[in-house]
Amino acid sequence: MTSNDDVERSDGTAAPVVRLERDGRVATITVDRPKALNALSPEVLDGLAELVAELAADPGELAGVLLLGAGGRAFVAGADISAMAGLTPDEGAQTAERGHAVAAAIEALPLPVIACVDGYALGGGLELALACDFIYATEASRFGQPEVHLGLIPGFGGTVRLPRAVGPALAKELIYTGRQMGVDEAARLGLVTRRFDDREALLAGARETIGLIGANAATAVALAKRVLVGAAGTPTATATLLEIEGFRDAFRTEDMREGVAAFLEKRDPAFTGR
Repeated sequence: MTSNDDVERSDGTAAPVVRLERDGRVATITVDRPKALNALSPEVLDGLAELVAELAADPGELAGVLLLGAGGRAFVAGADISAMAGLTPDEGAQTAERGHAVAAAIEALPLPVIACVDGYALGGGLELALACDFIYATEASRFGQPEVHLGLIPGFGGTVRLPRAVGPALAKELIYTGRQMGVDEAARLGLVTRRFDDREALLAGARETIGLIGANAATAVALAKRVLVGAAGTPTATATLLEIEGFRDAFRTEDMREGVAAFLEKRDPAFTGR
């Protein structure tokens, strides 16, 4: 996917605004529009949808995914306002639908996704991070939903996922005021799971976490994610049924049989992802 501010390659073609790299058991998706602070243009949203679908179709031996922004100033500073300026109400709704589809695809991906925030995660950027399983951030990071400053409201899931992350009252305060918060407050509120001094430490820490996850049964991790995402915001009785169904499905896997056998035989399990 390309855009007008793409970097030109030596062969004259435009570099993609979103790229995917696989390194061992870790996949990295990078939003690469540093001049625009990695704003979520239509091309970026389409690129994210395409790459998440690619991972869902062929996860291979992957244990997890890192999602980050290029350039060191922003994870994603928000939606691309220039692309939204002339939209009709129906076109605005279509843009929101596109953002929600990307967030839903990330949540449906049977791999854990860590948002690696280094710099601004504002508006659509915070909404993108909230769709991930958890957020790691550097000391330079800032978070917020500033849409009201533009006469807008969050359109990519902020009114849905932010209350779940920080509670409804605080989510209302953040959305109504549009104020930003630093990593201290974000960590205190539980929005940020772990904080790091800089980008290098952030990525090393995220890869270490994926390594810990990868030592477990991939089938169990995927089932746990399915239940956690499906149960979010539902009544206890509904969430309980989802967990029971997930527990039943675990008994259908070879990994569950291997894990229990290994425990009883006092040996390390040899999970196969089946």
